[in-house]
Amino acid sequence: MSNIRSRRIKNNVFHGVVLASALLGVVVLAVLLFDIFSSGLSWLNAEFFTNYTSRIASRAGIRAPLMGSIWIIAITAVIAVPIGIGTAIYLEEYTGQSKLRNFIQLNISNLAGVPSIVYGILGLGVFVVFLGLGRSIISGSLTLALLILPVIIVSSQEAIKSVPKDLKEAGYALGLSKWQVITGVILPYSIPSIMTGNILAVSRALGETAPLLMVGAVSFIAFSPTGIMDSFSILPMQIYNWTARPQEEFHDLAAAAIIVLLVILFITNGIAIYVRNKYEDRLKG
Repeated sequence: MSNIRSRRIKNNVFHGVVLASALLGVVVLAVLLFDIFSSGLSWLNAEFFTNYTSRIASRAGIRAPLMGSIWIIAITAVIAVPIGIGTAIYLEEYTGQSKLRNFIQLNISNLAGVPSIVYGILGLGVFVVFLGLGRSIISGSLTLALLILPVIIVSSQEAIKSVPKDLKEAGYALGLSKWQVITGVILPYSIPSIMTGNILAVSRALGETAPLLMVGAVSFIAFSPTGIMDSFSILPMQIYNWTARPQEEFHDLAAAAIIVLLVILFITNGIAIYVRNKYEDRLKG
């Protein structure tokens, strides 16, 4: 009897500890969001989105870094997503349990744990200097593509592994080729999880600063990029620049830029959830 009572006490204590841990994270997040929104909401207006950055706080805006972030993320997704999904398909459907697969898998796992600043140094050496692409949007996009490729590959592999073996064998039993099974069975079944992982990886790239700082993102730019070889700035870089200034007005501007960045991240995560639910409903239907 005393043993049962002791186990109940331990269970209640453990429940209290995990509940306190969860509430601590929520409270800290709520305090941070309250501080950011209370400081930055009043600066969100049309001029904030259409003006370039300025040394005068009332005239400063995020036009150039916002456009730079959109360019960088769009090109990064175009480069990383097809390569990542293609690599995952190759590893899961073509290599089997070979030494080549184990070698590639080991390197992908190691690359997933490399600090982002190392990718920035790599991008500076390979894309900016060796290939002569300069401190341009394409150099930044290629660097970020390398950064998120391991995440895309691993998440896509897990999605492909979730396809029931019976479905694939049924396709082969009907005389379908491997290519037809991949495009007609595996990808339609696994696309919700693949898209979710891909969009979350791209969302991570949106908040990265260190690798782009290494390949040439600038904090002051007075024009919007119009091509992949143009110089660029990004929202996290602009936020860092404003928070480093002593004037309180620039801290409020940084809070407003953080709100814009959070809204973009929420939208991309919302798209990931919508795509996943839409394709899951289609599969169930």
